[in-house]
Amino acid sequence: MTHRRAILLFHKKFEYADGDIVEAKAWAVAPSPAKPEGIKYSLVYIGKDGTRILGYDNAEGKGHHQHLGARESPSEFISLERLIERFTREVAHLRRRMT
Repeated sequence: MTHRRAILLFHKKFEYADGDIVEAKAWAVAPSPAKPEGIKYSLVYIGKDGTRILGYDNAEGKGHHQHLGARESPSEFISLERLIERFTREVAHLRRRMT
């Protein structure tokens, strides 16, 4: 049995002037019951103090889920593009609320 290695699709990291960080990574992986779409991803918005404010990922054993502060809940996944759009809107909303 051959295993295909994960292929990095993208890795972007942006630091705002106030020190907040947004980082997004995605890999193409072999489809499996845990990752039927063949994608592994992590999108995270981190405050200047190092705490995770918002995140989306599909870590092993957890499926698609969202982190909002300390709260973790299942998240609907339609496509990586739609998830990135949602994440971007939510980061913008959170940043407006914090200023």
